[in-house]
Amino acid sequence: MTSTPSGGPTPLDRAIGAYLDHLRVERGLAPATLRAYASDLARFSADPRVQRGWEDSAEPALGYLSQSAARLRPTSLRRRTASIRGFYHFAYGEGLLGSDIAMLIDLPRPSRHLPETLEVADMERLLDAALGAAPDDPAHIRDRALLELLYAAGLRISEALALDREELSLDGGYVRVIGKGDRERLVPIGEIALQWLVRYLGSVRPAWLALSHVEPVRGGPLFVTVRGRRLARQQAWAIVARAARGAGLTGRVSPHTLRHSFATHLLEGGADLRVVQELLGHASINTTQLYTHLSGARIREVYARAHPRA
Repeated sequence: MTSTPSGGPTPLDRAIGAYLDHLRVERGLAPATLRAYASDLARFSADPRVQRGWEDSAEPALGYLSQSAARLRPTSLRRRTASIRGFYHFAYGEGLLGSDIAMLIDLPRPSRHLPETLEVADMERLLDAALGAAPDDPAHIRDRALLELLYAAGLRISEALALDREELSLDGGYVRVIGKGDRERLVPIGEIALQWLVRYLGSVRPAWLALSHVEPVRGGPLFVTVRGRRLARQQAWAIVARAARGAGLTGRVSPHTLRHSFATHLLEGGADLRVVQELLGHASINTTQLYTHLSGARIREVYARAHPRA
């Protein structure tokens, strides 16, 4: 905390203290979040130029953030900017400022990273590796069925794990999914994934489900543990990681990689963007359009590799 010549806190530090009290008492922010705000604003107030002119204009804050941009990661810069802008919004509301300086402080746009995806051949190796060295092991059969469904339907891992047996139609070849915002969609499933689901449902799941001694609701969870409980998110991540290691894939592979690969392979195969949007359950076409950039990057990569004069 900066001090005045008399040794007391400065007007800026008193205002920041009031803002942090507001966040703690009135908004009930978690201690870790409060510490992050306090740390950001302490660094902000330690700048002498900020102390001299913070309440007069946006220039001290903008100059401070401009200098911070050179040494902070984009996510850290965005959080620090949000902390400072929130403080200025509070100060204006409390009558400490003559103008709403917060309106002049823009949040940096988050960078849009292209999603990680696998080539079709790598995807097939990953799926095969789910069986490991023991292809008849019941757990490995379940793992293969799970990964086949993730790739065949492009599901989020949370959507796949939340499925109950009644939401899968083997005869119709589709799954009923409740996605973000409680939006419902019907997603078709390919023949290969259906074959693995039939095998898992016929030879593995019934015996495990019987061990739970719980009357199944809506047919019970689709994917279960050896004790008949619903498969957990951490367990699903471990299944994907084990398969990736078995396939010799060195990059970061997560359950979401299968969803990204599903979308990219459909678009590269000529699928309509609106159809892919519907299958993924995206509320906005803008989210789905990210995959067109990824496909374009793939096309350029293939061109550079294949064309004799590229």
